[in-house]
Amino acid sequence: MKQKNTVYRAPKTVSWLLRFLDTKIAKDSKLLFTITFKLLEKIVIFKSYFFKRKSVLFAGQCYYNCFYLSRALRNRGWKADLLNWDSNENSQIYYHGEDFLFLYDEKYSIYDHLFFYLKSLFIYEIFHFSNAHGISFSSILNVWFKNKQYANFEIFFLKKCGKKIVYSNNACLDGVSKTAFSKWKPFSVCSICKWNEVPEVCSDERNLSWGQYRNTVADFQINLGGNRADFNLDSSVHEVPEFYCLNPDIWDPSLPIPNELQLKDRDEKILLYHGIGNKRLRTSEEGINIHCSHIYFPIVDKIKKDIPNIEIISPSDVPNKKLLFIQSQCDIFLDMLTYGWYGAMAREAMMLGKPVICFIRPEWAESVKAEIPEFIEQLPIVSATQHDVEEKIRDLAKNEKMRKEIGIKSRKFAIKWHGMESGGKRFDEIYSKLMVRKNKEINNGKSLQ
Repeated sequence: MKQKNTVYRAPKTVSWLLRFLDTKIAKDSKLLFTITFKLLEKIVIFKSYFFKRKSVLFAGQCYYNCFYLSRALRNRGWKADLLNWDSNENSQIYYHGEDFLFLYDEKYSIYDHLFFYLKSLFIYEIFHFSNAHGISFSSILNVWFKNKQYANFEIFFLKKCGKKIVYSNNACLDGVSKTAFSKWKPFSVCSICKWNEVPEVCSDERNLSWGQYRNTVADFQINLGGNRADFNLDSSVHEVPEFYCLNPDIWDPSLPIPNELQLKDRDEKILLYHGIGNKRLRTSEEGINIHCSHIYFPIVDKIKKDIPNIEIISPSDVPNKKLLFIQSQCDIFLDMLTYGWYGAMAREAMMLGKPVICFIRPEWAESVKAEIPEFIEQLPIVSATQHDVEEKIRDLAKNEKMRKEIGIKSRKFAIKWHGMESGGKRFDEIYSKLMVRKNKEINNGKSLQ
């Protein structure tokens, strides 16, 4: 249940006025709309030039990363807020909070969203978006502006006003064609992906169209894990692991486990954790998914004949804030064996001081190393493929000392590269540089063109 004080509603008088102007006066008048926003553009630029402030709006969730990053930035003097415009109720279990929550429960919710957008133009200088097809303030607001002017008008208007746009990449289909991604060796991930034959989700045309638009509007793009092909080869794309940050005090291995979340006979078992967000959505009827459940479970069944006390668990639909207590009781974490990089589960595991098995694609590691060499040098993940993963699970299961040693390195690595304070420091630098560039552009009249 979301906290009531995060729900955003425009004042009733403002909502009524916006509705009146929309339905009575400007219903069919694109000219009036154009004039109004041209005037608004001049006012916003004037305000930004004479009343500067370090400010960023995270428009959209990305697990809990934006929430903790915004809090770390506040500690560094930034006005940093998080807007949750996700209408999918099932996704809310992955989030840890927000400052503003958009609802879609009323006929006139559009005017709440519109007023927030208009206010944000005067409050924030940087707008940070995340996730493929997620450069948006809300789905209904995007449609409203499209009907008034053209697709994504509200995003291009940010650019006209001199605002800086930051974007966080999140998936294999984010700016890279299916054709290009399927060629990564040694195994084609696309062949086991549920969306391989669903062009509405993933296709060359859809992926590349998004990548082209994304690169057009973004001033700085965040990536992690290589996948440098097609539109991810752009000079605005950078490897920034600090964005994908966690709070070390939340993912703390020393925290006591609530009674209701304690696992039965925990001390007698070697627990393997294999978690998948949106498991049912991502898994085929045959039980195949890119997280490699179809590989891990048969292997663990085989190992169990020699190590009877080994057990694999795969919780689903558990709120993330509770899930971490289950994770904290596990010994080894099993991540993707074919994708080529690690995800949110692995970051959580490392922050909890746990060893992680995951395939790290050599080409991607080299790509990341070219930008941040020490990151790759310190990465403690046990890289494995479907061909040697059984051996590596057995080695870790039999060697408690090895698990502890890797776990200590993992916690240290996670705090350095995925801790919220590291994220705050890194993005203080990134955003500050963008604001300097923004001021120079305004001085040169670029934003007034």
